[in-house]
Amino acid sequence: MSVRRRAEPQAPRQAAASFVARSAERRRLKSGIHATGLTAGLPAGDLEQFENVVFARRVLRAGERLFGPGDKCNCIYSIHSGLFKTTFADGNGREQVTGFFMPDELLGMDGLGNGCYTVSAMALVDSNVWAMPHGVIQSMAREVPSLHHRLLSALGNEIARNQVAMMMLGTMGARERLVDFLLNVSRRFLSRGYSGVAFRLCMTRSEIGSYLGLSLETVSRHFSALDREGLIEVRQREISILDVQGLERIVGSCRASPGKHADPFACMSPSGR
Repeated sequence: MSVRRRAEPQAPRQAAASFVARSAERRRLKSGIHATGLTAGLPAGDLEQFENVVFARRVLRAGERLFGPGDKCNCIYSIHSGLFKTTFADGNGREQVTGFFMPDELLGMDGLGNGCYTVSAMALVDSNVWAMPHGVIQSMAREVPSLHHRLLSALGNEIARNQVAMMMLGTMGARERLVDFLLNVSRRFLSRGYSGVAFRLCMTRSEIGSYLGLSLETVSRHFSALDREGLIEVRQREISILDVQGLERIVGSCRASPGKHADPFACMSPSGR
């Protein structure tokens, strides 16, 4: 896959600010089921009987936690605007980043099994979410087969993402992991109508390293190497991709083929985006 450079892309900082602001504005006045990312692509008439169902919107500041491990799973959250990370801590307090989530993607699916969340979800920037009580969603799913299928697909995507992420850690070197991460971020911005070649990474180098199973020093070293080689331009957290095809060649056959495996970095929306 190649990502084409758009004419006169926004500066990375402006693009990031626009991404957060425009995603909020897009559904600013809505609060029902159609305002969430859960219904994208469903037949228009399937949810008419639930037009009066209203979900609460929760606003979080950067660094604020949405939920933590052990918290009772009362809601599934659909991201309305902003960016989130999820983390898991072992018994010794060591924490690992398990995912990065964008608007229209779901948080809290891990809590559906035993009724408690297993990870912590934290806003990386000022964000807001729709809080969807899972009892309400389950009742709606029983009435609407297409919504039931969407929920099953979301769960299946989460399982597949975790499996492929494990494969990635065992088969990709540090350089390939970082390149694949950058290409995925590029694709996800592009799919939402923003520049795929100029963007701001809202996560720290340490958080990226935690997610990829790499040290901070290794991540920083490979960012610098990619910059020196003219593949990307790095200005702190602002990234410009200069040679998409060159990055694709680095990843090569290490990356799972689209359509055959889940993308190890994609925190997939129910629509599979």
